[in-house]
Amino acid sequence: MMDLNGKAILVTGGSRGIGAATVRLAVQLGAKVVLHYGQSQLAAENIGRELGEENCHLISADLSSSGAATSLWDKACTWAGRIDVLVNNAGIYEPAPNDLSLEAWQQAWARMLQINLIAPAELCRVAAQHFSSHGEGIIVNVSSRSAFRGELPEYAHYAASKGGLVSLTRTFARSYADAGVIAYCVAPGWTNTDMASHDVDSDVLTKVKNEIPLGDIVPPEEVANVITFLATGCVRHATGSTIDVNGASYPR
Repeated sequence: MMDLNGKAILVTGGSRGIGAATVRLAVQLGAKVVLHYGQSQLAAENIGRELGEENCHLISADLSSSGAATSLWDKACTWAGRIDVLVNNAGIYEPAPNDLSLEAWQQAWARMLQINLIAPAELCRVAAQHFSSHGEGIIVNVSSRSAFRGELPEYAHYAASKGGLVSLTRTFARSYADAGVIAYCVAPGWTNTDMASHDVDSDVLTKVKNEIPLGDIVPPEEVANVITFLATGCVRHATGSTIDVNGASYPR
């Protein structure tokens, strides 16, 4: 059975979807969790009440702002004393059609890369320093099937950010293994979250499901199962690996 007793875990984007499922399961398995949220304050507060303030500490941070990630880490450490596991889950999925003006297109790309790649990299940086000083620690970065399969043209920046996250994970796994730092990536396919299903009509959802051999969209709880398993430290020698969770819609 998975056991996270005694672990302190920081989960970014922990108020909804995969993040919320991960927070709930981690607490259930004995962890103390710092739940980061951006705009979803009400959802975060509901989870906090559900799990209890002694088990789940809420911190708001706008990861689109430079330096916000490091500030988030510092606040998390202040509450927990020490962080054992970082889960970089926060991300956005906003279109940037090629027919936008150059300025608007550049702004959309800059925002996507800041939230989906630069902020996680900033957290990996401070986490590696923190973990190295304690002799061990685990990073789990949530990427996407898009990192390998690609995306529609208007979401090219999303695919690029998630591909960068895979490379970032491999780099930290190789570079900090001798300091006890373990790094994994999880790459979900289309997942049944608010971000993925927002403004998607039933015809599109039907098409998506038909492309998945298992016949249904990935439940966020299944992704959370993988994340929390990796967080236990039971498979240290899988460091640097990416675990796909896409119902065989893009086997590699």
